Amino acid sequence: MFGESTAYSCFSVDDLDAARRFYGDVLGLRVEDTGPEGMRMLNLTLPGGARVFVYPKENHAPATFTILNFEVDDVDRAVDELTGRGVTFERYEGFEADEKGIVRDGHGPAIAWFTDPAGNVIAVLSNG
Repeated sequence: MFGESTAYSCFSVDDLDAARRFYGDVLGLRVEDTGPEGMRMLNLTLPGGARVFVYPKENHAPATFTILNFEVDDVDRAVDELTGRGVTFERYEGFEADEKGIVRDGHGPAIAWFTDPAGNVIAVLSNG
């Protein structure tokens, strides 16, 4: 039914300007302002061309799940670069992380989680 249609994901933030700076300047994604007059929103373009719609929400609550996963060749290099850009990595109970915040449990990819300015969870991971 939807095999020929275009699809996109979306999530909310509490500060559209902070989200624009974070996703554009820190993560290096293409960020475009969109929306009808008086209702500013953002479109993020992910590597590979997929789009994500970001909208402001006054009573925003951070997502309780990972909203974006970025696969990289070298998770250590990605974590180092993000740390240099001011990103702080999360540590979750039940996941043993190294000094950088990377979880390497041998049962899946090496992964590290961080949040956007609105508290939404993002991951960087590598199978290598």
